[in-house]
Amino acid sequence: MSKRDYGTKGRVGVATPQANPTVEPEISACIPPRVSLYATRLTSSCPDPKLRFLEYFDQLDQTLQSYDTLKLDALAFACTAASYLVGHEREDREIAAIAKKRGYPIITGGKAIIAALRALGAKKVAIGAPYPQWVLDVCKTYYEQAGFDVVSMLQIQIASSDTRAIFDLSGDDAITAIKSLDVHGADAVLFTGSGMPSFRAILETERITRLPTLSTNLCLGWALCSAIGQANWAPGPHKLLNGWQDRFSSL
Repeated sequence: MSKRDYGTKGRVGVATPQANPTVEPEISACIPPRVSLYATRLTSSCPDPKLRFLEYFDQLDQTLQSYDTLKLDALAFACTAASYLVGHEREDREIAAIAKKRGYPIITGGKAIIAALRALGAKKVAIGAPYPQWVLDVCKTYYEQAGFDVVSMLQIQIASSDTRAIFDLSGDDAITAIKSLDVHGADAVLFTGSGMPSFRAILETERITRLPTLSTNLCLGWALCSAIGQANWAPGPHKLLNGWQDRFSSL
C-alpha cells in the first residue's frame, strides 16, 4: 500500500513553456483522482522563438533538476514545436538518455501525438496549428516521417510573429478555424500547440466533422495516464481518453 497522502495512484510531472497558461489546466483535467500533477517551467531568455524552443529542449535535463528528490512516475514535455525542430532521431536519443538518468519515462508532445494516432488506427490527419509557417513546415515533415499522410494543414492566426502570442488565443479561435480546415479524406483531426486551449474545440470539431479529434495536451494527458496504468479511468465517447469532458470547464 502506498505511504503517500497524495498521488496514491501516481505522481506525474509536466514541463511547460514558461508563459504557457494552458498546459496545466488541460492536463490536470485528463488525470484521474488520486493522481497528482507537479509542474515545472521551461525557461529561456531568447527573444527568437526558434532558439527559445530549442533551448527548452537542450536544457530539459537541467530543468528537471528543479524536482530535486521528488521521484515522478512519468513526465510530459509539453513543447511540441521543439519535437518538430529537433526531429525524431535526436528527440529519441536525448529523451531516452534523460529518462534513464532520471529514472522515469519522459513523453514529448510529438511522441504522444504519434502514439495516440496509432492507437486510433489513424493514418491520414488534418492539422490545425497556431504556428508560423516555419513551424508548420517542420510539423508536416515530422508526421510524414512517422508514416502519416498529412492531408491538410491550417494556420490558426496569432497576433504577432512572437509565438508567445499563442497564449492569448481561446478555444473559440480553434473552433472558428476548424470551419476552414479541409478534413476530406482524413481519419482524424489534430490541434497541435500546447498553448492554445483545445478542449472545447475538440468537442465541437468532433460534432462538426464526426472525426476523432486530438490535441497536444489531450495526447500528453493520455500518455501520462497510460504510463501509470490509468488510461481507462473514465468511460465516455472519446476514442482516446475520457473524464476530462466534465472537468475542464470548471478549471
